[in-house]
Amino acid sequence: MIDIRGLAYVVAETTDPSKWMHYGEQVLGAMASDAPGGGAYLKIDDRAFRIFAQPGNADCYFASGWEVADQRAFDSAVRDLESSGAQVIRATAGELEARMAQEMVWIRDPSGNRHEIVWGFRTDGARFVSSQGVSGFVTGELGMGHAVLPAPNFDQTWAFLRDVMGFGLTDILRLRFTPDPQEPEKRIYFLHCNNPRHHSLALFEFPMPNGCVHLMLEVKSIDDVGRAYDRMLKNQVKLMATLGRHVNDEMISFYMATPGNFPIEYGCGGRVMDWSRHVVFEATAPSHWGHDFSVGFKF
Repeated sequence: MIDIRGLAYVVAETTDPSKWMHYGEQVLGAMASDAPGGGAYLKIDDRAFRIFAQPGNADCYFASGWEVADQRAFDSAVRDLESSGAQVIRATAGELEARMAQEMVWIRDPSGNRHEIVWGFRTDGARFVSSQGVSGFVTGELGMGHAVLPAPNFDQTWAFLRDVMGFGLTDILRLRFTPDPQEPEKRIYFLHCNNPRHHSLALFEFPMPNGCVHLMLEVKSIDDVGRAYDRMLKNQVKLMATLGRHVNDEMISFYMATPGNFPIEYGCGGRVMDWSRHVVFEATAPSHWGHDFSVGFKF
């Protein structure tokens, strides 16, 4: 199994990188800069970037970048992927330049999600300074946040992520979108890798044409969350779910649209886990309070 240390970055495809530049700086409170090939980088910590918006023919989620510790771990990961029967694709020179990494390969899971395995990021260590006064994003050993991806081929995708990619199950949620008891439940599995973040990835048993259910960014304080909410309103960004607190990771957050046609969850206060003491459970509700998803999500 692969020893994944965290979600290193995500890639969005965009028809207009300038929209991500504006959204990143004016709404998220990130730092924006030009990327190779006319794309946009969004910086939220001492890494050169955490979100890369690459030019393309659509506005959607493109890939999740998973970090391993070093070249030995990377070579081991490639062998594990090849042994599993996955089609392992080496990064082109242009892809590698855009990721600012030593090496990268990518594969698709059984639901078609693109996962990139990388090691050895380049950065000048420049300090993150938000033009919007964000006190800081919670990253470091926890990775950049989490991504929730569609998994219509749920059982096969979960088996691949567990047995090959090395993710562990944190907890479970089952949802229906209507009061009809005959409606099939949709499973969400929350998955962790080799860091203390409650989940770095989740699988949702439902197709999503935009490639992502949501991406989560965590900030250091509730004031950072509230000010981002104000910036969302000021910039006329669509609210996707109201402020609330989740049952499983205890995140206080709201959800808003992005230029990539997938939502970002913007929150604070997520649980930091001790996996040696954790017991998997199934929640029967997504949130203690708030999080009215009907204002923006359409399933």
